Amino acid sequence: MISFRIDSHRFHFRAAAIALEHGHLLLHKLEGDTFWALPGGRVEAGEEASQTIVREFHEELGIGVTCNELLGVGENFFEYNGEPHHELGLYFSVSLPEYSEFRNTGVLHVGVEGSRRLEFKWFALSELREIDFRPVVLRDSLVSGEIPPHFVQRG
Repeated sequence: MISFRIDSHRFHFRAAAIALEHGHLLLHKLEGDTFWALPGGRVEAGEEASQTIVREFHEELGIGVTCNELLGVGENFFEYNGEPHHELGLYFSVSLPEYSEFRNTGVLHVGVEGSRRLEFKWFALSELREIDFRPVVLRDSLVSGEIPPHFVQRG
């Protein structure tokens, strides 16, 4: 995975999925975290970012997805576990299989990230501002329906 320490920051190259279903957005949360984020993961060296999305869904939920067009690029600066991070994120539209149980927006779905539990949950777009969803700039953009082609999030 493309993740390394440089100077005072941990750098990540991440690809994330924007999966929408009947006015709901799929988010996930790693066991122990207090915030929700878009599903996805760190890009592997030599891997296309769109393939990262497909690989992560297969590893974490055991399903195949279709990665569609690139919707935006984000530069995200934040602190996690007391360490400053600099993340470059590519955000793709994603389609889940037509008859997948994971398209059920009323159910909490469980996956795995290594040895840790991942919770996947659909949130109505209208309720995104009521939860801790990061990055905040992207949350607000998804609520308004205007995803910027590029954004910078600090904090």
